[in-house]
Amino acid sequence: MRLWILQPQPQRYHYPIKRWTRMDAAFHRRKDKVVVIMGATGSGKSRLSIDLATLFPFSEIINSDKMQVYRGLDITTNKIPHSHRRGVPHHLLGDVDPSHGDFSPADFRCRGADTIADISARGNLPLLVGGSNSFVHALLVQNFDPRFNVFHSQALISSHLRYNCCFLWVDIAFPVLSQYLRQRVDQMLDSGMLDELAQFFDPDAASRTRFGLRKAIGVPEFDRFFNKYLGSHAGSDPLREHAYREAVRAIKDNTCQLAQRQIGKIERLRRAGWDLRRIDATEALTSGSHVWERQVLEPSVKIVKRFLME
Repeated sequence: MRLWILQPQPQRYHYPIKRWTRMDAAFHRRKDKVVVIMGATGSGKSRLSIDLATLFPFSEIINSDKMQVYRGLDITTNKIPHSHRRGVPHHLLGDVDPSHGDFSPADFRCRGADTIADISARGNLPLLVGGSNSFVHALLVQNFDPRFNVFHSQALISSHLRYNCCFLWVDIAFPVLSQYLRQRVDQMLDSGMLDELAQFFDPDAASRTRFGLRKAIGVPEFDRFFNKYLGSHAGSDPLREHAYREAVRAIKDNTCQLAQRQIGKIERLRRAGWDLRRIDATEALTSGSHVWERQVLEPSVKIVKRFLME
């Protein structure tokens, strides 16, 4: 059987968390084990995934954010920087050429399944992380019909999954999350988001139906701005400044609306019988790392540990 043993973790946390390693021996199970980290945009999924992969160092992360699968717009799509990944392998993060059009849920089901099989075959643990619940649903359900979007109707969602899954739902009270998301847009702009979008701008593509990476929040909002003001300087042009503020406001509003939709889809999955373990990260979002460790990381580690020992 496969055994999981504990070894002391270097003193990085304020409480005694253990770091896991694995020993392999002959073992057969019908379904591969997958840890799934869900939550609205900005809830801390990436942070939790890196923390868990550090404590369970045989883990590899599979991105399930439908905009982050594409190459490019790293700031706009909020991809986790290489410097923050702590050496943890990431899959389907910036791997897809955006010029090839939409990367569909059916595409993700195929590529994601191959990635899980490869990770599991090497004796490692897949961590599926991202906010696109249509991707998560497509990959995990036993029977998937690519012609039908279960989230666009009141149809029943199946709870029959083709993997043995441990679901962690990182949840934040929406008023707190909304305020944070609006602040995050300002931080992304300070980090170079406007320049990144200006380089991506294509006046011909902007006038056509959006597909692929052009659906990312920030692209259509600033396309309208760039159509009039690309290459102009801020100066004291009140019309330009007004257009800029309107684009930023639209990005903030659309990001908050996206978070609301994501939460609604997660709640539908839970009502359908998906065993989602809710982790309340509301206080941790605005407090120090010690609160994150105590209220988010520690309970998540306990849940994953029990899952691996089953």
